[in-house]
Amino acid sequence: MFGFERVVKGTAFTSQSINEIDILENYLFCLNKDGMIEKLVSPKEEIYSAIIETYQGTSKFQEIPKGEYLLPGFIDLHVHAPQWPQSGLALDKPLYDWLNTYTFPLEAKYKDTNFAEKVYSHLVDELLSLGTTTVLYFGTIHKEANLKLAEICAKKGQRGLVGKVVMDDHEANPKFYRDETTEQALADTEEFIKDVKILGKNVKQGVYPVVTPRFIPSCTDEGLKGLGELAEKYDVHVQSHCSESDWAHQFVIDRFGESDTKSLNKFGLLNDKSVMAHCGFLSAEDAEIFRETGTAVAHCPISNAYFGNAVTRVKQLLHDYQVDVGLGTDISGGFSPSLYDNMKQAVMSSRMLNDGVNHEIESDERGVSNSNITLKEAFYLATAGGGKSLSLPIGELKEGFTWDVQVVSTHHLPVFGEDTLEETFQKLIYIMKPEQIKEVWVQDQLVYKQ
Repeated sequence: MFGFERVVKGTAFTSQSINEIDILENYLFCLNKDGMIEKLVSPKEEIYSAIIETYQGTSKFQEIPKGEYLLPGFIDLHVHAPQWPQSGLALDKPLYDWLNTYTFPLEAKYKDTNFAEKVYSHLVDELLSLGTTTVLYFGTIHKEANLKLAEICAKKGQRGLVGKVVMDDHEANPKFYRDETTEQALADTEEFIKDVKILGKNVKQGVYPVVTPRFIPSCTDEGLKGLGELAEKYDVHVQSHCSESDWAHQFVIDRFGESDTKSLNKFGLLNDKSVMAHCGFLSAEDAEIFRETGTAVAHCPISNAYFGNAVTRVKQLLHDYQVDVGLGTDISGGFSPSLYDNMKQAVMSSRMLNDGVNHEIESDERGVSNSNITLKEAFYLATAGGGKSLSLPIGELKEGFTWDVQVVSTHHLPVFGEDTLEETFQKLIYIMKPEQIKEVWVQDQLVYKQ
């Protein structure tokens, strides 16, 4: 009668806007064979009972148990996949030292695809168990290892966007870890793009190639220009770092006499499929360029607390400049792979930016006023904001979007009276434990179950 592939009954929380959430109480989520939400049905609609009568008791009906709720799958816009083995290490070092002493030697090991497969399999499993259904990954300079990461995402059911990192400047990068030549870096990138596009044709949730200059300090002008041309030629996503720290920001100014934003834009690397990580030093003019080009920001609050030297002005980017912003863990610059942790840190960092931290300055001059974001805004960053940043129909539980969801339990919550559903939502996000994530679905495929 109805022709749905599956029907799920449950209560869900999803972003209605940047500032508000929708509470879909006892809704029916009617899914098609492509793993998309074809129809939402509220209990007030006439067909509600008829759909339940048709599907209940069959293998095509799932009812979320009492005390459990549906959340959209999280979208992580910035993960350095090869850095997973060093998560939680050397976070007290300056960025430049951290990269050259720890990170680059580790990333050089991924020439060994067996090592890559071991690490990447573990990482994808971990992220799925934490409710992260889509990830924008930095790989390494090694084409074969990057393809292995894309294949692992495809096999395990995660929507992976994977980039072959380009580091072609021989003066800026260590001899043991760099592209042999600019020409080879571009040729490898193009071949990688073609290989992943072929792989993605048979992957239900999709895997995608990403043009990935590590950041301007690692790349030659010729390399950056060539990557911009490849991004346009193949219409693929672009990712890099932009104005991440005092050092990185000043490096570009010294080299080009202008900001990262202007330089990246001139090389054709900013467009509506571009995501730039950190962006703690964007000027008003830079933010306008982001808005005009459709470029998104990956906000990495935990990582920025260690290496950013500033708090990214998320509130202003979202509301004053209408720039798309999502959330990133920045493994391993950020110690936690959980976007639950990063949502909380995003709220805390914004409050510190708003109020200031130096008590010797008068309170009305101490902070950057109107900078604090709410929990609802942080949730938006981890879900709908990430989907908009990637220009994909993900991150929202609405008709026409993918069925990427977490089934989460409230049995661990301190509930001793009658909490409202909005209060339940707040407690879920703030004090979620990994073991309370019971199931994770991507494109209506079960990819994790406790």
